[in-house]
Amino acid sequence: MSVQNRKIIQSPAEALKRYFGFDDFLDGQEEVVDQIVSGRDGLVVMPTGGGKSLCYQLPALCFEGVSLVVSPLIALMKDQVDALVARGIAATMINSTLSWEEQKERLQGIREGRWKLVYVAPERFRAESFLNALQGIKVELFAVDEAHCLSQWGHDFRPDYLRLGKALEKIGRPQCVALTATATPIVRADIIQVLQLREGFEQVSGFARPNLSLNICTVDSNQQKEERLKSVLAAHRTGIVYCATRKKVEAVSETISSWGLKCVAYHGGMSDEDRERAQDVFINKKADVAVATNAFGMGIDRSDVRFVIHYEIPGSVEAYYQEAGRAGRDGESAYCELLYNYADTKTQEFFIDGANPGVAVIRDVYQFLLSSADGNHEIQKTLDEIAEGANVRNSMAVGSAMAALGRSGYIERFDLPGRRMRGTRLLRPDVFVAGLQLDETAIEEKDRRDREKLRAMVELCYARVCRQQWILEYFGEQDAETCGNCDFCRDSSSGEARKATAEEDVIVKKILSGVARMSRRNGALWEGKFGRGKIVQMLVGGKSQEVLGAGLNKLSTYGILKELGSGQVNGMMRSLADAGLLRTEAGEFPVVTLTDRGEKVMLGKSSYSLIWPKEKAPEIADLKDAGFDPVLFGVLRDLRARLAKAENVPAYCVFGNKTIEALARYRPRTIDEMLLVPGVGAVKVQRYARPFLDAIKDWQASR
Repeated sequence: MSVQNRKIIQSPAEALKRYFGFDDFLDGQEEVVDQIVSGRDGLVVMPTGGGKSLCYQLPALCFEGVSLVVSPLIALMKDQVDALVARGIAATMINSTLSWEEQKERLQGIREGRWKLVYVAPERFRAESFLNALQGIKVELFAVDEAHCLSQWGHDFRPDYLRLGKALEKIGRPQCVALTATATPIVRADIIQVLQLREGFEQVSGFARPNLSLNICTVDSNQQKEERLKSVLAAHRTGIVYCATRKKVEAVSETISSWGLKCVAYHGGMSDEDRERAQDVFINKKADVAVATNAFGMGIDRSDVRFVIHYEIPGSVEAYYQEAGRAGRDGESAYCELLYNYADTKTQEFFIDGANPGVAVIRDVYQFLLSSADGNHEIQKTLDEIAEGANVRNSMAVGSAMAALGRSGYIERFDLPGRRMRGTRLLRPDVFVAGLQLDETAIEEKDRRDREKLRAMVELCYARVCRQQWILEYFGEQDAETCGNCDFCRDSSSGEARKATAEEDVIVKKILSGVARMSRRNGALWEGKFGRGKIVQMLVGGKSQEVLGAGLNKLSTYGILKELGSGQVNGMMRSLADAGLLRTEAGEFPVVTLTDRGEKVMLGKSSYSLIWPKEKAPEIADLKDAGFDPVLFGVLRDLRARLAKAENVPAYCVFGNKTIEALARYRPRTIDEMLLVPGVGAVKVQRYARPFLDAIKDWQASR
């Protein structure tokens, strides 16, 4: 039966109401679900908290047969299955925690039609026995969650994901949809190519997280880091501290414990049991702080995370934004701070070296494996032992070299019963080092791109523009607005307090009325009050799960400031708080209410003055806006294209469209003036200032 005439047993709206209890879809969900139900392959990029899982779960409930979901983490998989079963949905999982007999029993259940959704770990597709067992089973939908793991240019590449394209063909090429929260245009193209999505739709929802305050603090010493850490913990209490190394996780967690705070440590060097215990302690609110490496967080479902601190710079903007997005999943305001010291980039460079061994290192590792193999062509040595034997200084590079050899079909790794280490088996022992066929161009390209990702992360730290705007443009979102909530936007909005114009007074009273409505319901108090995040979403007409689930879309003030946007409303909320018209009440959740004076202003019984948020940074006022010139814009855009082509990067990696437009408007003449233009930071000035300044000068001379 083709997907075009497959049997649909219920509509998505019916399934949404019946199983999940929702009357309305969240932003972007309905369009995605309709595309999938119509039978099309597709790629969905939707931010954390945007309801991504529902986009494949609902169609699966509309189809007659079974849907397979590829999910990378066992803990995440278990949480998803448990939540579905609790809603009365027939769901199960197949992963390495199950014996082959248990897996066969669940496969038999698929054949008998007992399951609607089956979550499968990507490593299961290594085994021919598993693929053969799937043959003959009618799979309605093949959903690939966390699809960025499939791309070598993504921030969390997992080789097992590369097998999914072939697995699709092996099981009869069912309809396929890939989903992720973070993917640049390059990663999206890679996902489509590897999975060979057939005339697939591509839906990219907004990446903006207006409830997050993104902050970057430059620090010169560990003492300054500890001072900032203590300050954020005191202000926000519940959150995650990300560290780059296991050693740093242990040191920071000891420091926090010495302050008398309950925290857990989490890193890859701990046993599976210890990691699971730490995760459970944090999720069940028995500790307020988790100190972790980036192994922690995917699928962590604790909604009241009020802060995320990056103790060192992450390796990419993708990793930073995904980790920061684990704060404020309840839609309320949350605080994110990156403690930036350029010296910390050395750690990330070490990781890049480890993830990208050169061809010479791969050959050295292979030579050692050949010389160490027993009669069965097997080697039982740890990665550290292989590193020592092959004279490789970075043991991480050994694991990466082994992965490259595995993808090329020269070796395979296998589990050793009763031991934590894995063994290695030569698959082509007759091939000597000189006969290795490696894609040297691809190896060099991955190294280059990983270093470019780190350069972009450093660039963000130096940028003198709205943090979220910069990030959104990095992900390819055009004409992104300022957030009104980051450190740069806050600094840009300072100025003299003044009285409101008549038009501004209407806006103020609308905001105050919105706060008042969210404190009362039909004359009675709500069961729970709300923080700034949900108030802003309500006022601008947001359709997040938190807004719709709380019934805030039914308030008379819902969407009354949609035309302003969340960034401007965020800035206004801060100004109203600074003026004493709003207060934030401490507690488990930060709750915003009217002050007595705020209520009087709302009713027109009191006057007030505000420091009004500005849409532009004050520094740009030092340059004259000469007006937009389309010819100069075209000249600068063409220059950007040439530079991008020379460096083999997307054009936005040089400058985003808004920055090119600003350059065409303000026409800087010197490096100092160029630094005042939004989107131009210290790093980009070093790389690109001269050609752009020369182009502007030549254009002016030609007139």
